[in-house]
Amino acid sequence: MSTQNPRRVERQQTDKGYVPVYTTAVVEQPWDDYSAADHRTWATLFQRQREVLKGRACREFIENQERFGMRADAIPRFEDLNRVLNYTTGWEVVGVEGLLPELEFFKHLSNRRFPVTWWIRRPEQLDYLAEPDLFHDLFGHVPLLLNPVFANYMQAYGQGGVKAYGIGADALVNLTRLYWYTVEFGLIRQDGDLRIYGSGIVSSKGESIHCLESPAPNRIAFDMERIMRTRYRIDTFQKTYFVIDSFEQLMDATAPDFTPIYARLARQDSIPAGAVLDSDTVIQRGSGEGWAKDGDV
Repeated sequence: MSTQNPRRVERQQTDKGYVPVYTTAVVEQPWDDYSAADHRTWATLFQRQREVLKGRACREFIENQERFGMRADAIPRFEDLNRVLNYTTGWEVVGVEGLLPELEFFKHLSNRRFPVTWWIRRPEQLDYLAEPDLFHDLFGHVPLLLNPVFANYMQAYGQGGVKAYGIGADALVNLTRLYWYTVEFGLIRQDGDLRIYGSGIVSSKGESIHCLESPAPNRIAFDMERIMRTRYRIDTFQKTYFVIDSFEQLMDATAPDFTPIYARLARQDSIPAGAVLDSDTVIQRGSGEGWAKDGDV
């Protein structure tokens, strides 16, 4: 682990717009260097999201935040979280400076290490940040790593990512879509209702409400190969959310060798983010209100 003072690595503005900047450094969390403003930002976001997520987040998410002892009064210390996490599922949080290259990210997951950006967004970025920061990573991702099934899914995803990296760019695109629509923006059925488990949703006030209550998006039952063909949005709320019945469903779906799946998908067209197929199990067909006509990735 690096002993140098960690940097705050963020995307850069160029004449072609914002571009991502990648870093591979693993760093100690500089907890003593967080400012009062940093702790206030954490507190504001934590309190706001915990209120919004009442009756919206899956029960495992809330229960596991409580098991960690996450509170609003101060940014958590990674070492405190790791004592609970390592004992429970064998995972650990590691500090990073910003976005990781794909292969580095996969290697961390495959070794049961979850990278958490050490720095937190600025006060003027409370409602939106284009890249992951400490709040997104820690508040959004880490709680479900205490769930043994989800923790195993994340490791399997990392192992699959290393393999996909060796297969080629198209395989990586397919696998990225799976991560996007499950780990980041997934919904789950619980007790007859839809609940949130995706970290990109639970760390966003607006999307926490939109994904469950807006008539605009589609809600469609989980279908892995369908998801791996589906483009998504990085600049707006999602047009479609996919719904699992359990975390075990994720593990069962990802158990087979993906190599023949990538071969099948290579012969099929990608699917627009807002499309509904005849083969879909539709929980709710969205109205499409407010959708941008282009910009799917």
